[in-house]
Amino acid sequence: MIWPQPMSLEGQDHPLAASREGEGKRLDGVILGFDFGEKRIGVSVGNLGLRLAHPLETVIGSTVDQQFGRISELIREWRPVRLVVGLPTHTDGKEHELTRRTRRFTRRLESRFRIPAVLVDECYTSIDASTALREAGIKGKKQKAMLDRVAAQLILQTYFDSYDATA
Repeated sequence: MIWPQPMSLEGQDHPLAASREGEGKRLDGVILGFDFGEKRIGVSVGNLGLRLAHPLETVIGSTVDQQFGRISELIREWRPVRLVVGLPTHTDGKEHELTRRTRRFTRRLESRFRIPAVLVDECYTSIDASTALREAGIKGKKQKAMLDRVAAQLILQTYFDSYDATA
């Protein structure tokens, strides 16, 4: 499998460079996806042109400043044109405390980095991520280390598959 690599996007002829010229052109470029949790934040990366998401890493920090410090490094490294955040709700669609905290996290992302953020329903993504890892033979502590970034991959892939990613 070929994994995307961070690189400079200064040249507009680069395949990951965002198309910023003129109205009506399809938005292209890197997107980072997030599976927000109070202790860990899963991060994934994908490209609007390819519409494929890949797990990237799990951000772990004991403080919000530590978490946003690492996220800031990822944003500088990948230069995303959009951020996608999974929005957790109860199975009946009702919101809970983590829903409110996720909305706050999303507002902070937008205000700190001035990059548009989109919320995507993440119902069952952690369960689906756990199932996928188990089917790949990854269990126990090894699975825990990968679960959040794979959940972020599923969130971002849902965005690519289900939403008008050009808007």
